[in-house]
Amino acid sequence: MAKGNGHNLEASNYDPTAIEEDEPLTWRFWRKRRYIVVLLAFFGFFNVYSLRVNLSVAIVAMTENRTVIDENGQESWEQDFPWDSKQKGLILSSFFYGYILTQFIGGFVGAKIGGNIVFGIGIGATAILTLFTPLAAKHSLEMLLAVRIIEGIFEGVTFPCIHAVWSRWAPPLERSRMASIAFAGNYAGTVIAMPSSGLLATAYGWESVFYVFGAIGCVWLILWMVIVRSGPDRDRFCSANERDYIMKRIGVGANKSIKHPWKSIFTSLPFFAIVASHFSENWGFYTLLTQLPTFLKDTLNFDLDKTGFLSAVPYLAMGILLGVSGYLADWLQVKGIWTTTQVRRNFNCGAFLAQTVFMILTAYLLDPTWSVVCITIAVGLGAFAWSGFAVNHLDIAPQHASVLMGIGNTFATIPGIVSPMLTGYLVVDQTSEEWQTVFFISAGIYLVGCVIYWIWASGELQEWAKTPEQKAHEMTQHQVSNNNTSPNAYVNEAMDMKEEMK
Repeated sequence: MAKGNGHNLEASNYDPTAIEEDEPLTWRFWRKRRYIVVLLAFFGFFNVYSLRVNLSVAIVAMTENRTVIDENGQESWEQDFPWDSKQKGLILSSFFYGYILTQFIGGFVGAKIGGNIVFGIGIGATAILTLFTPLAAKHSLEMLLAVRIIEGIFEGVTFPCIHAVWSRWAPPLERSRMASIAFAGNYAGTVIAMPSSGLLATAYGWESVFYVFGAIGCVWLILWMVIVRSGPDRDRFCSANERDYIMKRIGVGANKSIKHPWKSIFTSLPFFAIVASHFSENWGFYTLLTQLPTFLKDTLNFDLDKTGFLSAVPYLAMGILLGVSGYLADWLQVKGIWTTTQVRRNFNCGAFLAQTVFMILTAYLLDPTWSVVCITIAVGLGAFAWSGFAVNHLDIAPQHASVLMGIGNTFATIPGIVSPMLTGYLVVDQTSEEWQTVFFISAGIYLVGCVIYWIWASGELQEWAKTPEQKAHEMTQHQVSNNNTSPNAYVNEAMDMKEEMK
């Protein structure tokens, strides 16, 4: 076959809507290999957050004063670790010093060698280090800080590299539900880890918190490495029909050799809209994740034994709503009710506006019941934002999505460091007025993120992110519609571009 004809055939066959699955997607998710990947990714993110937040609860037991009666009947106090508030703050924040360092690396390496490998190593290494946390803590404060920083380094790769997995496994009209179901594992991990860590520490000692969750992470690592592959073309258990369907829908062929257009990435307004939204959402999230137990106890006067359960309620709401928002986002696109851009913009900005309102209401009400309700709604509605900005990388540049997520999550990690420090500076006397300032700041940042995303967000594949096959297909379609130029002129031009990129 002549080279020109081969090019023409390749371009004309590149139609992302030309194939349908023999068996439509149903509630029986296990019949689709890509949803087995989603399920295991869900439990992966479950481990990400359970391994991250367990120390927040365990450190209370590690530093609590216990009554001790010696053989002479004398009563005294003792604690395992006499850390003061500054040292405890340093320990809790040390994770993020490592976490912020590997966001870009995780996305870049995931795109090169396979997101599944990097995702598994990132969580698995964190789980193994968690098993050694009791030993490190008993050795010295410095050793514990080192272990937590290294845990952050390994966990930092997880969010960016999972986009490399979705870029190979997630068809465009299923991206929202697949990603949001997996991300729901974050909040399931938070909901389970916060109360259960307290129960484990009380019943079996604080060491058990790290042993149990570390062991769970190791079991997950084995399952992930055995079952999940980088793409359907490398999974021998994926049916031929599902493999063809996925690869045709997303045009996987160009993933073999990826060259990232750095100048275009860093000058892309839709990308910066995603970064701004990610920063805004994380500011409110980390503020509440780190400060909500303190707020409930010191300002709303909840008993300490209730704060762990109440602190988990907002994240339970978010975990449930993530599945709803992901399905609804895909449904609106499949039915043609909204375009991808409209779905991303409306979901994201609608959630941010609602979060702004409920953060302000929390600041004004300061009522035990209504404040918890408002916070729960504010955090829960963040699920719709995650069906906006969090999967938007896959819309604008699927080949480069893991790198975009890595860059964006680097900036979005800054709130995890700055927000708790700022809150500690503002809330000195634990007064209502001081907490109002904290909630007003979060509301303002949500509003700024909303405005930026509404103006610059896009759900369209960006010109700089198009593969040679996609450009060839567009040129062929353009020629057919205009019917004024030879087809081979357009197709061969696109193929020449492809050869130059190799």
